[in-house]
Amino acid sequence: MERIKKERKEKIIEKINPDNYEISWNEEGVPYKFKKKSEIKKGRKSRGQGARFELKVREELESRNWIVTKWMNNIDLEKGKIIPAKRKYNPFKKVLVIGTGLPDFVAFRRYGEKCEVIGVEVKINGILSKEEKEKCKWYLKNGIFSAIWIAKKGKKRGQIEYDDFAEKYNKT
Repeated sequence: MERIKKERKEKIIEKINPDNYEISWNEEGVPYKFKKKSEIKKGRKSRGQGARFELKVREELESRNWIVTKWMNNIDLEKGKIIPAKRKYNPFKKVLVIGTGLPDFVAFRRYGEKCEVIGVEVKINGILSKEEKEKCKWYLKNGIFSAIWIAKKGKKRGQIEYDDFAEKYNKT
């Protein structure tokens, strides 16, 4: 039986160029996942680029006298309540990634007796998905944040632009 599985794997590998694809196999010797190696590399670069940009946004907000912290909650839109964000497991580093909620940051700034609380979602291109838009509307409607900013890269190198969610999408 073992020999048959090995021969089957070799036939599949002959048909698919293993230099260009990464193949995942199940217990029966059947391939269930084909990933282009170029796409794997692109995804790794994109995640790294996003993490660096997120750090840059945080530093820039702190330089503007905002107190910034990671938002570790999310919304269950069906129940209409805030829940703790699920942690994501990274099998390569063998760790749980903390803080996968929306928005990415919560920022506080004091004005005399009052305190302004905003949510900051970091997107390199500045475009939110449909689900992210619904969650932002819910936060504003329920008064969790006074505003939600979308941080994106500016036209000039190193520039960060902030869009107010309510102004950009005209709905609160």
